[in-house]
Amino acid sequence: MPRILIPTPLRQYTGKQDAVSVDGSTVGEALSALTSQYPDLRKQIFNDQGKIRSFVNVYLNDEDIRYLGKDSTTAGENDTISLVPSIAGGSGVAEPIEQASLSKDEILRYSRHLIIPEVGMEGQEKLKAARVLLIGAGGLGAPLGLYLSAAGVGRLGIVDFDVVDFTNLQRQVIHSTPDVGRKKLDSAAEKMQAINPHVSVTKHETALTSENALDILKDYDIVVDGTDNFPTRYLVNDACVLLGKPNVYGSIFRFEGQATVFAYQGGPCYRCLYPEPPPPGLVPSCAEGGVLGILPGTIGLIQATETVKLILGIGEPLAGRLLLYDALAMRFRELKLRRDPECPVCGEHPTITKLIDYHQFCGVPSPREAARQESKVNEGEIDVTEVKQKLDRGDDFTLIDVREPHEYKIASIPGARLVPLGEFPRRVGEFDPERDIVIHCKSGMRSAKACGILRNAGFKRVRNMKGGILAWSDRVDPSVPKY
Repeated sequence: MPRILIPTPLRQYTGKQDAVSVDGSTVGEALSALTSQYPDLRKQIFNDQGKIRSFVNVYLNDEDIRYLGKDSTTAGENDTISLVPSIAGGSGVAEPIEQASLSKDEILRYSRHLIIPEVGMEGQEKLKAARVLLIGAGGLGAPLGLYLSAAGVGRLGIVDFDVVDFTNLQRQVIHSTPDVGRKKLDSAAEKMQAINPHVSVTKHETALTSENALDILKDYDIVVDGTDNFPTRYLVNDACVLLGKPNVYGSIFRFEGQATVFAYQGGPCYRCLYPEPPPPGLVPSCAEGGVLGILPGTIGLIQATETVKLILGIGEPLAGRLLLYDALAMRFRELKLRRDPECPVCGEHPTITKLIDYHQFCGVPSPREAARQESKVNEGEIDVTEVKQKLDRGDDFTLIDVREPHEYKIASIPGARLVPLGEFPRRVGEFDPERDIVIHCKSGMRSAKACGILRNAGFKRVRNMKGGILAWSDRVDPSVPKY
């Protein structure tokens, strides 16, 4: 019986199991057996036509089945099938990095590098002359900024426009408690230059867009992707391919991480791995799904290591190899990546030759549109203060909480009925369509999806509590913890 490894984002559909053994002589039969056993998993793996979704990669042992026999690939009883959904090589860089001389103070500072034959004076001078752009000053950007500064990378750029929040401090170790409320750019740059005053930090206080990406990226040798959303990931990928810049990639979710080097010396790009993004909302963000605070440290340091190797032109970069890390099992696995000759960006006949509208491509609203939607309380929403009034009056209505049980234990609203979103579609029959229903989650996103499920089922008296339990804590009951 082949063994199928279940990644963290999909374990909610398999009763939390991380591996399932199933009957089947081919990959397709094994996946069919898996989704028969766990029906809620089917739509996560297959589209309406029964084809494997383009944002889910399937590997037999360490080979991508797209380059074997696809779903007809034979799977033996000792084989391992890996599901790798998207998770919101060579030596040297594409163009040789010039060298810069070191001062006496720098020679002392970098002495432990200088006595390594593979680095030496020449390598340290390459590091000083290198220009590296960090996309994001958050979980991945924090260890990247600290260690690349300490390593002596001469010019570091950071793209970010966020401010430090208390919830960042569990993992974004470049920021500290007194930094809460400060711009992440200012906080990060201050720490980086405190570690090494010899480095230059350039702050790009902006959201990366199709209009400014090429202009920002063109002045750097290497781009390191520490983003947390799909539109920016595809934007960074396409800009790197068009400019011929290596893209050092990392992503994290709960206890699992991925790392590789894209768009390097004819190797695969992000679109070769994930031709299309998942539907909006299918893959939860770290804010919704959580992340072990130590995890971005591990993945960020792998990205930093790959960046230094590219600058120095030593070792074997991760290009053409996807590194998977499971913190719970403390296990690293490596899967082969191949360039797709039909890739629309880096393939033989590219159809994307300029940057596109990535929010439209990913099916999510642009920041401007999202802000407009957020500021508008429509007839499908209800304010938290009105919900409180309904509870105080004893109105006859049902309040449903669609968060996860472990979130409910952190904070809850008295009288709310817990029905996790993952269970919602099969529990619609439990609700009375003639009764007023108010649904809430943490911030309002998951509850909006639950409202949509009920409306599609014919429910008319359904409203989404705007802002979720976070807004409840802010405006109704400050004793309710925020998380």
